[in-house]
Amino acid sequence: MKMHTLLVAVAVAAVLGGCQRTSFGGMNTQQQPAPLRPAPVGGVQSGQLAPPMTPQPNEFPVAPTTPQPAVAPEVAAANAPELTREALIGRWSAGSGGSTCDVFLSLTKWTGGYRAASRGCVGNAAAIAAWDVQGKQVILADSSGNQVARLYQSANERYDGSTTAGQPISLSR
Repeated sequence: MKMHTLLVAVAVAAVLGGCQRTSFGGMNTQQQPAPLRPAPVGGVQSGQLAPPMTPQPNEFPVAPTTPQPAVAPEVAAANAPELTREALIGRWSAGSGGSTCDVFLSLTKWTGGYRAASRGCVGNAAAIAAWDVQGKQVILADSSGNQVARLYQSANERYDGSTTAGQPISLSR
């Protein structure tokens, strides 16, 4: 019985201890910041706006609906800049067969060169699992090291080429 009384006393003390008021009765412990001065307001002007500009013919070219012929590999190789693997690391948008997907290139050693991964790709682009740089070209390969595509730099952050099946493919970001 003594134990029961002791437990009840401890429980009542804990409940009452949590119900105490802990205010400082109007004592302000923080200094209030000085009020800000209003920002100056300039005069309001009114007038007529210039008419909107209309694009000139061919100012915004429409993307072709049919695939453009790929540049001959000999011409692309001759005009392409030298490549470094470090410039290719990261996420790329791959376009092939009218669809786009993501391709990720890393410097992890892998069969066929370095590790690559594709997400949302179809056709030949879905097989991309490795990549490497050979001279002025980017070689994309499958998980067995078999070549899937060969690309050359065609612009800043853009590579164009073709798959082993002859289909155009591009990487851009």
